[in-house]
Amino acid sequence: MRMSPEAFRGWKNRCITLLGMSGVGKTYLSTLMREHDWFHYSGDYRIGTRYLDEAILDLIKEEAMQIPFLRNLLRNDWIDIHNNIKIDNLGPVLAYVGKLGNPELGGVPLDEFQSRQACYREGEIAAMNDLPAFIHKAREIYDYPHLINDVGGSLCELEEPSVIDLLADNSLILYIKVTNDEEEQKLIARAQSAPKPLYYRPEFLDKQLTVYLEENNLEYAAQMDPDDFTRWVFPRLFRSRVPRYEAIAEQYGYTVSSEEVAAVRNENDFMDLVSTAIERSGKD
Repeated sequence: MRMSPEAFRGWKNRCITLLGMSGVGKTYLSTLMREHDWFHYSGDYRIGTRYLDEAILDLIKEEAMQIPFLRNLLRNDWIDIHNNIKIDNLGPVLAYVGKLGNPELGGVPLDEFQSRQACYREGEIAAMNDLPAFIHKAREIYDYPHLINDVGGSLCELEEPSVIDLLADNSLILYIKVTNDEEEQKLIARAQSAPKPLYYRPEFLDKQLTVYLEENNLEYAAQMDPDDFTRWVFPRLFRSRVPRYEAIAEQYGYTVSSEEVAAVRNENDFMDLVSTAIERSGKD
């Protein structure tokens, strides 16, 4: 979706997709704009509440059934388990994706991990395909004039061109790039300090897993410390995603820096940010 800064400001029902790595400011902007009467469409929230809800509950129940006391309660329908995911707390989705490695250290076996990764990918594709419907719902049902699409950092990994085409047809794509090497190191350090479950392209995972096992003299993924592997692989994942983000932004959208995003304090700042990105791109 291309437009001039003037056309953007005059756009009656704005829809913006925020693209970038986790930690660059997508959810910060989405939460801020929610306070200014924008509908916050979170891809991961939609995945967790619609497309992985049953799988998440099955996983929780499977774990609960290993505890005799809870097993008895569940089998007799004396308790019920609900997925209490929130738009600002996506813990159940992360718990489902899990971290690859030794099950005794909280890791997920390779076959199961690959299966969950495939399910997450299908869920993310479906959630993005729901965007047009939610643009309509936001305006016609909930009376929000504008929508901000807060997508997962793995959007660039899906290798499903139709998803990007759909987002570009229905929204203005704004890529938030890491400002400089110093900010990149801060983002990596923050991610490594509290390693979270991540989505990996199958080819990327296969390649990096082989390297990690060789470097650590391990034979199987089940021997890995899941947190150590996640810390080790994150910088490689980050750097592999950057060219993919940039290619999407170059063809379909506009680019701003994480430093510029951090300076946004209200809707006027956000409007100025997007207008500036459009103007300096020369693509209107």
